[in-house]
Amino acid sequence: MTPADYDAWYHTPRGRWVGETEYALAARLLAARPGDSLLDVGCGTGWFTRRAAADDLVATGLDPNAAWLDYARAHSSPALSWVEGDARDLPFADASFDHVLSIAALCFVDDERRAVAECVRVARHRFAIGWLNRSSLLYRQKGRGGGSGAYRGARWHSAGEVRALFSGLPVRQLKVISAIFLPAATPLSRSLEPVIPAGLPWGGLLLVSGEKA
Repeated sequence: MTPADYDAWYHTPRGRWVGETEYALAARLLAARPGDSLLDVGCGTGWFTRRAAADDLVATGLDPNAAWLDYARAHSSPALSWVEGDARDLPFADASFDHVLSIAALCFVDDERRAVAECVRVARHRFAIGWLNRSSLLYRQKGRGGGSGAYRGARWHSAGEVRALFSGLPVRQLKVISAIFLPAATPLSRSLEPVIPAGLPWGGLLLVSGEKA
C-alpha cells in the first residue's frame, strides 16, 4: 500500500468515520488544551497528527518510514514537525511533550513493551495509546490469517494484554476502553456507536489512557 492510498482511505466515508471516532475518543481522554504539545508515535502519513493540529495542538509526528513522512510533510502545514525515528528509542528527552498519542501503530513494532515505556517516558502529562482488539468484529473481518490490507502483520491483543504492557511503569489512573464496535460504518453502525458503552472490551480499537505519575 502506498502512502497516498493509505491516506486516501481516511477521505472515504468509512475511513473518515473511523478516524474521527478514534480521534474523538483519544482527544476526550487526553483533555489537551490549545497550545499543548503532542507527539503522535507511528504517525504514518500524519492523519492523526494533522487532526490534532486542527485542534490547535503543537503536534509532532514520528515514524520510521521516510517515504511516509515525506508524504506527510507534503500534505501538511509547515507548522507541523515530522521526525524519522524508532518508537523503541524515541529521540526526545524525558517529559518532552505534554501528551503522547499513538493509534494502532505499536502493534506493528517489535518489543511493544519497550515502545510503551518510551511513550510514557517522553510524556509530561497524559497519554492515549491504541491497539487492535482480538476480541472484536474487526478482527474476524480483517485480522485472521496474518491480517489483510493495512492490517497485515499486525498483532491483535486482549484488554488484559495491553494493560499488562504498562505494569511497573510510572503511570496512574490507567483506563482501557474501546471503539469501533461495528466497523462496517453503515448508518446503523454510526447510530449505534455513540450509545454502546466504551467500557465494553469488544471494539476494534483498544485505547489505553492514563497520567504520568
